[in-house]
Amino acid sequence: MTLHTDIPTRSEVERLIAVREPGCVSIYLPTSVITQDAQADRIELKNLVATAIRQLEAAGAATAAIASVRDGLDDLVDDDDFWTAQARSLAVLASAGSVRTFRLPNRLSAAVEVADRFYITPLLRAVTFPQAAFVLALAAGSVRLVEVTPEGPSFTVDVPGLPTDAAGSVGKASIADRSPIRRIQGSEGQKVRLRQYARKVDQALRGVLSGLELPLILAATEPLDSVYRSLNSYPHLAERGIAGNPEAVSDERLAAAARPLLDEVYAGELSAVEDVFERRFEQGRATTDVATAARAATHGAIDTLLADIDVKLPGFVDDDTGAVTFAQDDAASYGLVDEIARRVLLSGGRVIAVRAADVPHGGPVAAILRYPL
Repeated sequence: MTLHTDIPTRSEVERLIAVREPGCVSIYLPTSVITQDAQADRIELKNLVATAIRQLEAAGAATAAIASVRDGLDDLVDDDDFWTAQARSLAVLASAGSVRTFRLPNRLSAAVEVADRFYITPLLRAVTFPQAAFVLALAAGSVRLVEVTPEGPSFTVDVPGLPTDAAGSVGKASIADRSPIRRIQGSEGQKVRLRQYARKVDQALRGVLSGLELPLILAATEPLDSVYRSLNSYPHLAERGIAGNPEAVSDERLAAAARPLLDEVYAGELSAVEDVFERRFEQGRATTDVATAARAATHGAIDTLLADIDVKLPGFVDDDTGAVTFAQDDAASYGLVDEIARRVLLSGGRVIAVRAADVPHGGPVAAILRYPL
């Protein structure tokens, strides 16, 4: 089974959170990667679309706008090609004249939100934990970079300037060169050659990995594992790697070995954030109160927000003061947690979309502040 995913980029998220117009429809539904199950998923989407249309009508939306949204969503339901390739969840964000879809690797709960902005917190789950990585399969006789996708097919990445092997990278037939030239001889000479090789690999990878934040998992044996780690310049190299010589290991087997390590990476990142939260909470620089978090987000005071992706707290947040007003769940109100997350992102903060069990102190949000309020 293959997951066909469309994980939004940071720029796509920024465009989505900037939208402010009446009649924005956000639909999330769990889907199946098995093509034969697509009909059930299409029926579920059709039911959720009907719910969204009823909310638009109850809110008094313009007839033309409702018709535009309905037509766009009905076209998606009827698109046979689209339904042949799905992931674990589907996000559909629609407004008059526009329908945007994201096939996500995370299992999300079914939800329908109608407001003057899109509901993006569940979508951020895929951005927070994209389940993607790179594996650097490094051996003296070969090197390749493998891109690991969320349970889909993995493949070797073309890296310009990447050496083919250790000996060739230093212009030798073998790294076991015993010619007495300075210290390039014997076992010490081999280590020097390996360091030269590793440095060239690291330099080549910069052109591909620069600006990315995906984990890099090293598959290598000693001494090359330690040599590369001592020279690596990519800040997201995972602490644990894949043991054994990777030369005869397929891309798919490397990906399978990488995924448990990827889970460890995310768990470690989340644990580190939770530790910071607890320290800041004791110092008066963290909060779990929704109203306090809304005010802090409005004034750009939140550095990191942990947000429950499943909670629904309808209401309003004042644009100027951040004051919270709770309300009924209808097409006029929007999700308070979602709006707090939006304001954190707009102020350059980080949003970590998690399950309820991972929010410290059991509330819908946990915010680490830049300074005491």
